[in-house]
Amino acid sequence: MIRRTSLVLVGALMGAAATGVVYSSIVPAVAANPSTYRELSIFGDVFERVRAQYVTPPQDDKLIENAINGMLSSLDPHSSYMNSTDAEDMRTQTKGEFGGLGIEVTMEDDLVKVTSPIDDTPAAKAGVLAGDFISKIDDVDVRGLKLEEAVDKMRGAVGKSIKLTILRKGAEKPIDITIVRDIIAVRAVKFRTEDDVGYVRVISFTEKTYDDLKNAIEKIKAQVPADKLKGYVLDLRLNPGGLLDQAINVSDAFLERGEVVSTRGRNPDETRRFNATPGDLTDGKPVIVLVNGGSASASEIVAGALQDLKRATVLGTRSFGKGSVQTIIPLGEAGALRLTTALYYTPSGKSIQGTGISPDIKVEQPLPPELLGKVETTSESSLRGHIKGQSENDEGSGSVAYVPPETKDDLQLNYALDLLRGKKTDPAFPANPEKAELKP
Repeated sequence: MIRRTSLVLVGALMGAAATGVVYSSIVPAVAANPSTYRELSIFGDVFERVRAQYVTPPQDDKLIENAINGMLSSLDPHSSYMNSTDAEDMRTQTKGEFGGLGIEVTMEDDLVKVTSPIDDTPAAKAGVLAGDFISKIDDVDVRGLKLEEAVDKMRGAVGKSIKLTILRKGAEKPIDITIVRDIIAVRAVKFRTEDDVGYVRVISFTEKTYDDLKNAIEKIKAQVPADKLKGYVLDLRLNPGGLLDQAINVSDAFLERGEVVSTRGRNPDETRRFNATPGDLTDGKPVIVLVNGGSASASEIVAGALQDLKRATVLGTRSFGKGSVQTIIPLGEAGALRLTTALYYTPSGKSIQGTGISPDIKVEQPLPPELLGKVETTSESSLRGHIKGQSENDEGSGSVAYVPPETKDDLQLNYALDLLRGKKTDPAFPANPEKAELKP
């Protein structure tokens, strides 16, 4: 069932923006109008004037980088230039592993708080505990740092050591712990059984996602007998996207046949179609897919495929609406160019660009009082300069991206569980694959 392709679609929620990419080393030659070269000579003249006459000597590389980004930002929100560091960070994210310590962290009271040490990682072996506060990293105070900056300091080359100064409840004084970095595999899938229902949450689509999903389904089957298992909840909420081949494989895990997704570029001969192969890992059990305003890009491919092919019922609120594909063009040591080159389409031939996936069953997730007015609606259509979708005026898009930390407060998940157990009924559930219009 696993397939590998040259297409890579990556999603990363940067504020409200989701991004999709395709890696390519081929840049087609397009003849430029003679006036274009005259305009470029003006750019060269301005560049030399700035270098020679600006009040303080500017950095040439920064001038050029900002000029390139200025050009690309005039196209759409997802086209950009990545310097060598940014390009390497993207490759690390898609690989799903990095050199680090093995802790999940958040920011609290200007300190880095450990929410959970990951089992069998350097941090866990060194004695880092959930609830610990990291006050210093290699004797540098974390106060004043952003969470991302602190995380970057803790990541690093495998085999290199780092000293954390930890404040622990009950300890009389700060604790210094020296940890040697190792390869940390990021969990792409989390799962559990809700009595007679298998719950699978796909966090992101990295190189490990399909294998993690397959392992999760196998363990759920081992824990719940087939005659007792009511079905599966596939949670794609707050999932910003990931690798295209993994989105296809995750969709394929629930399908026997049918087109999963197609991508269509500027020229008709650039259209590519990806089809499912026989072999449903869940043995045809009912599936409910959860989505919200934080479900973007590759997660929308999965939701759209299972919805169009009538394999799953989609429940929740409208997804983000990121339906464009970016080509990553390597520029050697200079980094890479990310350029929007295509849109992707669900099996029914619908582009979700600017509109998102509309759930079969709409269930709003209310915000707790302390978050009212603080969580904004997110959507592709709210991004300045976004590519307008084919039906954006008709549907609109966007919804709140929020999931309660406690299952008892999660209305969307509990609604899905009630449907699977027959405590609630709805015409959209269960989905019927026989009614799907399958393309050859």
